[in-house]
Amino acid sequence: MSDDKTAIEKTIQTYFDGLYEGDADKLASAFHPVAHLYSETNGEVADLPREKWLDMVRNRPSSKSQGHARHDRIVSIDQSGPMTAFAKVECALPPRFFVDYLTLIKTGSGWQVVAKAFKAETR
Repeated sequence: MSDDKTAIEKTIQTYFDGLYEGDADKLASAFHPVAHLYSETNGEVADLPREKWLDMVRNRPSSKSQGHARHDRIVSIDQSGPMTAFAKVECALPPRFFVDYLTLIKTGSGWQVVAKAFKAETR
């Protein structure tokens, strides 16, 4: 499974790079087309399909273009078998800092995120 761990880390790094650079194509390669993003606000769960999220990324300034330092790291990866994994990561779009929980599945295209649940805080 060490090859899988390296591939999972590569997918997560693509996610970090795409987020920091505001590169929707990189993000799309890391997230499966059926992926959804989930968050909670005021007791309500928000369900954001991948394509709507990618549109948001395309229409906002990136952290890189604003000269922000990177704040991303893998906290943990739990691979439960040859086809599924779960990762806890931290990243930022200052002034918002995120803890993300990524569910990954190994597809014919490699490891991809199929769901992201996240919490954001402003600092």
